[in-house]
This record gives sequence, structure tokens and C-alpha cells, in this order.
Amino acid sequence: MPGYPPGMAISFPRRIVFAALLCLGVVPTAAAWSELGHRMVGELAQRHLDPKARAEVAMLLAGEADPTLGGVAYWADALRSEDPERYKLTSRWHYINAQGGGCSFEVERDCPDGDCVVVAIERQRAILADRSQPLEARRDALKFIAHFVGDAHQPMHAGSRPDSGGNRFQVSLRTPMQPEEYARKDYVDGVMGTNLHAVWDYYVLGSLGLDLQAYSDRLDRLPWPAYPAPSEYDVMPLAWSGESCRLIDARGIYPEQHAMDHAYLDAMRPLAEQRIRQAAWRLAQLVNQTLAN
Repeated sequence: MPGYPPGMAISFPRRIVFAALLCLGVVPTAAAWSELGHRMVGELAQRHLDPKARAEVAMLLAGEADPTLGGVAYWADALRSEDPERYKLTSRWHYINAQGGGCSFEVERDCPDGDCVVVAIERQRAILADRSQPLEARRDALKFIAHFVGDAHQPMHAGSRPDSGGNRFQVSLRTPMQPEEYARKDYVDGVMGTNLHAVWDYYVLGSLGLDLQAYSDRLDRLPWPAYPAPSEYDVMPLAWSGESCRLIDARGIYPEQHAMDHAYLDAMRPLAEQRIRQAAWRLAQLVNQTLAN
């Protein structure tokens, strides 16, 4: 069954040239949440780190242009242009496919050679926790974790449908929201020819028209913590991917028609925002627990 690593669809706001075909099949693929969504996950998580974890994050990310979880949360996708060889090696770490159908993921079956988001989070967490590791390795592990926790909460990155996570579910979206420059050839008379994964990647969140800080503030004003007190569940990426998968059918993410407009975006935005907040909360708990000692 084809997978759906995050190749290039439409990212916000960074301009990156469309990448080569990177998934198991030959279809173009889309990145989870876009830059806006990933940076919101990191930004919100950063705000809810405990003091010890916040200090350790600052130490690990010293020298980064923006030495915060939000500042590095998009890095794993940016590798496609900044370090293509490394991106090829890590491209399958962004998603998981249930090869047996449904949402019952099995690591041995669904993560060949450990190449899936579930194993990637656990593997990078072990590196982050190991203070005998070189600083550079721990820094990159933190940057991967900040990204992959967001990926695990994007419903289109955990499923079993044979359409590469919605990349082969073509849609026409009527929207006033301009695509990025490289995709404008597919935007005609206010209608964007795209796919369902790209709709979730870019349009569901981006169509609200808020920038990173304004959107993060909006979500952060909701009651925190929005979920139960930290528990083992908050650091269980296999459970998070199962949640994402079950939401696909439970919340009707696949539309009945391939033509859609902002009614679909408005209907799905609360769910996307919920997943952003869940990812942020769990990222904060994972980093707090990992760097506790």
C-alpha cells in the first residue's frame, strides 16, 4: 500500500519549490499542517514547558535562528530543500499506514525497519534523553520530536486508505485564498485544483487568515490544560496515531463530493484546532518528562 511521506504541497508561509516525488508510489505528497500548523504546535508547547525543560530546550537550541520549539517545528519538512539526502532518509518517519486495514496499527507490521512516525518519536526521544549523546544529536532529536508529534496528530498522516493519505483524492476547492506561487497554475477563476491532504495541510487552518502569533494566542486563550493531567497516554505516539485514524471516519473528513468550498473548511477547522492543541499539550508533556532528570 502506498505511503504518504510529507513531500511538497502548499506550505505557509515559506516558499519552497515543489520537490521530487518521494513516496512509495509516484504521487506528489503533502506536508502535515503546513508551516503554520507545525509552528503553532511548537509555539503552544513552548508556552507550557516547565522551567527545567524550558532551560534545557534553550540550551539545546542555542544558535538556532529561533531557539524555541515553535522556531524549529518545521525543520523536518524544510530538510527537503535544505538537505535533500537527509530528507530522503527520514521521509517515511512522518506517517504510519495500517497495512491490515482499519486503525489497529502494529509496529512490527506497519513500521518496516522502524520507518514510521510512531517509532521515529520513540527513537528520537531516547536520543534526547541520553545525555551521553553529542549535543548536536540531542538538538536534532528535539527538532524531530517537535515536528513528528504534530504529524501524529494530523488525521491524514495515519490511516489505511489506498490513496496516500488523501494525496490521490482529488478535489476542486472554491476559495479566495491564494495558493503559493508554484501552485498558481492550478488556481483558475477562484477554484483550486488540489487534493484532500493539501486541503488539510494548508487551507483548513490558513483560510482563517491569522498569523502565527495571533492564531496561537487565540488557541491559548482556551482553558489549559484542555486534557487530563499528564499520564502515560500523553507520551504514547501509537495511541495518538490511532486517534487520528479513527477521526477520519468518525468526523467525516472525506467529503461525499470532490467539489468543495469554505463550508468544508469552516466545518473542519474546529477539529484541526483541537488536534493542534492536543499535539501541543502532549509535546509539552513529552519534553517535560524526557528532560525531567
